[in-house]
Amino acid sequence: MSAFVPDSVPRGTRIAHIGIAVTALDALRPLYRDVLGMPEVPLDDADGARIAGLAVGESLVELLEPAVADSPIGKFIAKRGPGIHHVCFAVDDLDGTLQRCRDAGITLIDEQPRLGAEGKRIAFLHPRSTGGVLVELSEH
Repeated sequence: MSAFVPDSVPRGTRIAHIGIAVTALDALRPLYRDVLGMPEVPLDDADGARIAGLAVGESLVELLEPAVADSPIGKFIAKRGPGIHHVCFAVDDLDGTLQRCRDAGITLIDEQPRLGAEGKRIAFLHPRSTGGVLVELSEH
């Protein structure tokens, strides 16, 4: 069991979740929940996706099913098929991290943080600047 760490204590960058685009939540939820033993975590739907959260250690796996075809997840599946959509890193200081990204020439999708799932401030980095991986940054 991990020790409680207050939100005000810097924790450093860590993996918050991995988003996996799926065509049907109900078809894959049993694999992660029942076979792999990941307990479900209730999450709100967001950005045109139905989301199932599953705990793995201190991180989550988010199964992302498009609610509508023209949602970001729907477009991703149409173009690339199901699979890993993004990796989310929790950071202590989102604004400072975004500034360091700008200073390093990283292309930002979100110039300013916005509210994401769970009401957390988030921003995405463009895959062309991150080795082909869509990176989400989330404030702890």
